[in-house]
Formats: sequence, C-alpha cells, structure tokens
Amino acid sequence: MPIIQSAKKRVRVAEKAAIRNSKTKRSIKSAIKAFQTALSNGNSAKATTALRQAQSAIDQAAKKNVLHKNKAARKKAQLVRDMKAAGVKPTATAKAAPAKKPAAKNPAAKPTAKKEPAKKPAAKKSAKTTK
Repeated sequence: MPIIQSAKKRVRVAEKAAIRNSKTKRSIKSAIKAFQTALSNGNSAKATTALRQAQSAIDQAAKKNVLHKNKAARKKAQLVRDMKAAGVKPTATAKAAPAKKPAAKNPAAKPTAKKEPAKKPAAKKSAKTTK
C-alpha cells in the first residue's frame, strides 16, 4: 500500500481508468460477437448494421487509446474480410456528404476599410536627478 499522497492518488486514478477501459473493451467484444452471429444467420441487412456498429466501437476504442490504431485497423479489415467471405456484399459505410458551403460574397460589392494598427503611446522619460 502506498504511503505518499501522490502515490495513493495514482492508485485511485488507475482503478478508474481500468474500469473505463474494461467497459470499452467489453463493448468491442459484444459488438463483434453481434456481428458474427448476424453473419452466421445469413441476415445481410442485420450484418451490415452490426458491422457498422462494430467498426464504430473499434474506432472509439482507438480514439481513447484503449486499442492501438494499427490493431484497430486490422480488426476492422478482418471484419470486412469475414463479411466478404460469407458472400454478403458490404454496403459502403460512406459518411454523410459534406455540407455545401454558402456562396461566397462578392468582395467587390462591399468596400472593405482596413483598420490601421493602433499606435503605442510614447514611453515616458523618467526624471532622474544626477546629483
């Protein structure tokens, strides 16, 4: 058991982090298991949604540094490979199209007046006597 106050706090913080990490790992495992069962049942629609959820759980774990980014990429590739091997064509998990930007305003329509930089006040001379 630690004696120093900072060491005691490290133990408390490490316990909290371990609990948080185990929850994240558990969500990955359950998402992958749900995908595997949907894939084995042959339900392609359910398998694609389960794949999307599993990939999301893996990405969140990688973002939280629970999984290494390369391992996360490898896991996601394995899931897609399993899906293709089962004969289910994975639909593109395309992200939403970026929103169109509003039309740029015509700069010639409005003259822009540039502000001149503020001038710093002159430094005051200190009145020192030399005697």
